[in-house]
Amino acid sequence: MSTVEALQDVLAAEHAAVHVYGTLGAATSLSATPELYERVSLAWTEHRARRDALEVELRGLGVRPVGTRAAYEAPGPVGSPEEVSATAALLEQRCAATYAALVAATSGPRRRAAVELLAETAVTVLAFGGAAEPLPGVGGA
Repeated sequence: MSTVEALQDVLAAEHAAVHVYGTLGAATSLSATPELYERVSLAWTEHRARRDALEVELRGLGVRPVGTRAAYEAPGPVGSPEEVSATAALLEQRCAATYAALVAATSGPRRRAAVELLAETAVTVLAFGGAAEPLPGVGGA
């Protein structure tokens, strides 16, 4: 996989994450589940920033960034707080897989940045109650 292909895959995952976190945010409540609401809100903000940075990076390489799809399906149910957390953990695992592929496809400063983002994503999996993995993103979700 080329660096550009890996960047495009990560961007596609970030587009999905932004959309799905919007859905998860709508399923949470600041008054009833404030910790979960804050975690979901923070994740949404982080994924938006990553998405925007990836679009800038790809344009800087002279590449047209992959666009969003018309709709995205959450990787799990979103009815209860437990379901929101589990779905968020699955979403983060999917993002981790794309960051792991980016690590494999890059070198130098870009690889270091990808490793940092992979680590951040792995920590977010844990924050939502997901399981720790020896090599985050490699197992696939």
